[in-house]
This record gives sequence, C-alpha cells and structure tokens, in this order.
Amino acid sequence: MSVKISRSFKDISLSFTRHPVTNDITILRNEDAIKKSVINLVKTNIGERFFNPILGSGVINSLFELQSSGVESSLEEEITTLLNNFEPRISLNSVIVQIIEDSNELEVKISYNIVGLPIPNQNIEFILQPSKV
Repeated sequence: MSVKISRSFKDISLSFTRHPVTNDITILRNEDAIKKSVINLVKTNIGERFFNPILGSGVINSLFELQSSGVESSLEEEITTLLNNFEPRISLNSVIVQIIEDSNELEVKISYNIVGLPIPNQNIEFILQPSKV
C-alpha cells in the first residue's frame, strides 16, 4: 500500500498587513507563497541578503544594459540557475525574458510545477523596470 504525502507551504506576507479576524500578520499559502518567493528571488540583488551573500541575481542591474546582444538568454540562464538552487519547492519548466525596447523594461515569464502538490502548472509574468528617482 502506497502512502501519499500531502505538503502544504506557508510564508508570511511581506506587506505585514493584519488578518481582520486574528490580528496576526497575514499568511500566504501554497501557490501564493511560492509565487511571491519566486518573484522576490528574481528581484533580490546578489549580496543583498545578510546571511546568504550568494543568494540573488543580477537581473535588476541588467536593466541598464539592455542594448547588449544576448542579454535575454543570459538572464534566462541566470534566473534558471537561481531558482534551481534556491527554490526547492518548484520544478522549473521554462524561463523566458523579453526586452520591451520602448520603455527599457524586461518582461519575465516563469513556468513551474509545485513539488508535492497535485495542482496544475503555475505561470508567472511580471515586468521589471528601472526605478525612477
């Protein structure tokens, strides 16, 4: 007889909003927790985390070098390596980075499956843009 292992994932919301009933910090569960984690990993610069200086990517810094040739494939490799090394809750399917030339932005599309949860393939799309001061 085979035993199925059910997994559940929880993270705190970094918005630090209160739950209306319990007054605790709101919790992100399963798909939402992992989605937020993946986006945060991509947006984290190398050296930004105090106790893990190798965690992060140079994606944000690449926003200023978008005219270089081959930048999309380089960033796709970097994000793939980052997620394979630092997000064990997912099985990565694809990473696609496209430059939006008119606005100097990057469109990032990530597709993955969540390990241990019987849910459909997850897709994330977000835009990275240089910060405006």
